[in-house]
This record gives sequence, C-alpha cells and structure tokens, in this order.
Amino acid sequence: MTKAADESGAGSKAKAPKNNRRTMWAGVLFLLLVISGVVFGGMKANQYLHDEQQMPVQVIDFSGDYQHIDITKLERLIRKAQPGSFFALDVNDVFELVEAQSWVYRASVRKKWPNTLKIYLVEQQAVAKWNEDLLLNPYGDTFNDEGVEIDLPRLYGPGGSEKTALEGFNSMHALIGTTNMAIDELSLSERFAWQVQLENGIRLNLGRQDFIDRLQRFIDVYPLLAQQEKAVRYVDLRYDTGVAVGWNENDSSNTTNKES
Repeated sequence: MTKAADESGAGSKAKAPKNNRRTMWAGVLFLLLVISGVVFGGMKANQYLHDEQQMPVQVIDFSGDYQHIDITKLERLIRKAQPGSFFALDVNDVFELVEAQSWVYRASVRKKWPNTLKIYLVEQQAVAKWNEDLLLNPYGDTFNDEGVEIDLPRLYGPGGSEKTALEGFNSMHALIGTTNMAIDELSLSERFAWQVQLENGIRLNLGRQDFIDRLQRFIDVYPLLAQQEKAVRYVDLRYDTGVAVGWNENDSSNTTNKES
C-alpha cells in the first residue's frame, strides 16, 4: 500500500465520527421538538377541556320522587362549588354536596356526554318532630326541617334517645290505632319514663316499665271513663292493678282510682 493511500484512509476515518455526532444531535433535537410539541398540545387540550366557555355543563338534570327539596337552591350550590367545565367537574364532590342537604336521604350523580349532569334524589321521609327543632325519619335519624311546616306527632327526649323514642312511639301508635284515638305528643324523660298526650287532650303517664301493657290497660278502661259526665284530663297508669284519673274541672286534686 502506498503512502498516498494510507493518508486517504486516515482522512475518511477522521470524518466519520463528525458525521455520527451531527446525526446524533439532529436526532436529539428532533426528539426534543416532538416532546415539546406533545407537551404544548397536551397543555392546550387541557386548557380547552377545562375551559367553561368551550365545554360548559349546560344542564343539571334532577330526577326522583321529592316534595320538599329546593332544587333551585341545590343547583345554585352545585354551580357555585364546582367549575363549569364538563371535564373539570368532580362527581364525588357533587355527590357529597348533594347528600349533605337536610332533605336529601340518598343521591346518585353521574355525567352524561356532552354537557349534562344527572342527579337522582331520594328524599327524607319525616315521621315525627324531635324536640321542636328537628325531624325524625323512619330509622330514627334526625335532620333539619329547613323551615318546612309539616303536621306530625311531636316526640321529646334526651340526646341520643331518638331511636328508643321512635320505637316506643311506633309500638304505641300501632296499639292505639285499634281505637279512634291517636298520639299527638310523646315524651321520654331522662330516666326513660314515658308520657303520652293524645289528640283528644288526655295525658297518659305510663312510667318506665311495661308501657305497652299499661297502654292496653288504658284502652280497656277508657270506655268506662268516657261514660262519666266529666272529661278526663289525665290517667296515671303506674299501678299494678288500677289507674288514677284526673278530671277536667277546677279542683285538680280530684282523682279516682279505677280497678282494671
């Protein structure tokens, strides 16, 4: 091999690394451009999807059987708490907000493409008033009446006795429902003694024990009491075999003990 050939070969080897470096940097630059384009496109797409003007929640569709839930107020609360974009709206947050409302017992929330939020509502069922300022549902849970006026039996008792009071009321209501009388008010004392006010104005003192048996005793003796000329004011049933009766007259100390 000649000297010229050796020099030519050495020059080619020197140029090859330079070409490889150029190719590598061109590839890196292309990759950076692609990544930048993807990131920029993702940011623009995210802005578009979260833009209330581009993807608004136009409709909040309420369904279910309800009478006392203020739908206008509820929709206003949802729109205030959540962004208007369909994709940015958090279904779980809306669910918690809806179920926190007093008259809502249960709710389900879901999105419907492209612009609707569907909410199904189950309303609380009020069965009694509790201590004047709350309502009871059939399970003994309390909730705020939010100013809704409903004619319901009134129950009173110490805190934490809601379920006990309601169970007692239900048992007494079922028993006295066999007559033409009804319970207007029920009170449970701190010592868990029962007192009942009937719609006809008669007050019953049932004590702490065997209150169902004592109520049955009143039902048995009431036809005899109703035959009297004086109206019955109260009946004390805390006796083993009889009752003490107070009559509606000026002399409130006048009582009669009737054997059952």
